Amino acid sequence: MKLPVSVALLSVFALAACEVDEPPRQNVRTAATRYPAPTAPQQYPPPPQPFETAPPQEVVTAPPQDPVVSSSQSAPPPPAPPTAKGDYPYGVPVPGKPGFVRSPYSPDKMTDVRGYAPGTEVKDPYTQKIFLVP
Repeated sequence: MKLPVSVALLSVFALAACEVDEPPRQNVRTAATRYPAPTAPQQYPPPPQPFETAPPQEVVTAPPQDPVVSSSQSAPPPPAPPTAKGDYPYGVPVPGKPGFVRSPYSPDKMTDVRGYAPGTEVKDPYTQKIFLVP
């Protein structure tokens, strides 16, 4: 029983090996790209260019609007002021575990701040709020 299976497999492999391969590609030579020779040696890095300021532009003011129309349109709210670094609370160091702090937003969980300099803003992984490394 093993012999007919072996002969069948051997014949399948022999027929698969007889497959005709594609003919080899002919080498086609292309002309080499020729770049123009530099006319004069250039300085590297190039010398800095002088800073040019744009000429002053004329300011055009819009004519005053009708007070009835302007009162019906509400002005967009002013953008929120950016938060300063002093606006964020500091984390509390964990005694006996250097590099770990307790976030002021989730005091029951520790946050690993090893590798961060003191005063760096860090996002609490549990509440996604920012606090500072002590």
